[in-house]
Amino acid sequence: MTPGRALLTVNGLQISYHQQGQPVTVVHDVSLQVRAGQIVALIGESGSGKSATALSILGLLGHGGRIEQGEIWLGEHNLRRCSKREYARLRGKMMAVIFQDPMNALNPLMTVGKQILESVKRHSGLRGQAARRSALQLMQRAGLENSEKLYHQYPFQLSGGMCQRVMIAIALASESRLLIADEPTTALDVSVQAQILDELRRLRDEEGLGILLITHDFGVVAELADEVYVMRDGRIVESGSVYNVFERPAQAYTQELLSAATAVD
Repeated sequence: MTPGRALLTVNGLQISYHQQGQPVTVVHDVSLQVRAGQIVALIGESGSGKSATALSILGLLGHGGRIEQGEIWLGEHNLRRCSKREYARLRGKMMAVIFQDPMNALNPLMTVGKQILESVKRHSGLRGQAARRSALQLMQRAGLENSEKLYHQYPFQLSGGMCQRVMIAIALASESRLLIADEPTTALDVSVQAQILDELRRLRDEEGLGILLITHDFGVVAELADEVYVMRDGRIVESGSVYNVFERPAQAYTQELLSAATAVD
């Protein structure tokens, strides 16, 4: 699929965390773009700044985190100029997220069906049987077979891979065109990881979603991504198509990461 319009554009992003009144800059002058029908990987080791970048896009930096400068555009909306209420509305309407550990992201006291149903009601306005049918359809779209049975089960009764598919169904309920996937396969075994990667690829190819994939795994990037941005110490040190970065890495750091990934394989 040829990438479409820009869903996310980040320009000159700088992020600091303030500790005892002193700012510590963790992200320096980061720029990136995700288009419809495209998977863009933001890759780096732990502490590289990739998760802080993702959280800033979501407006979830947390205590002490602050965007010092730069712009974040969600479609035609400059999120830096939005009120908190408008930011929250756009986040729910235009972008969705799936996290590394779906077991912790889901409410253990609610059935998975009810959690998907709540997302359907919030974003579509559907009620009653129409909302329930929509929730079941979303489960099927996310690759959850036997959805009628799973609808009544709790997260602890499902495998990690199935819980991640529930998270994908919840994300689909918002009808967002941008999906931020933060280490979505790290907690899963190899066979289940492959299934989730296939699902993300399908969302790109069949549904035209733009996906920002946050990862430390070059193997996942090689299998899934179209474009890649390599982060180190809070900076983008290399970017380009996956083919170019893998075949002709310009930076020694990227070469080291690739060599390490090949050695593990």
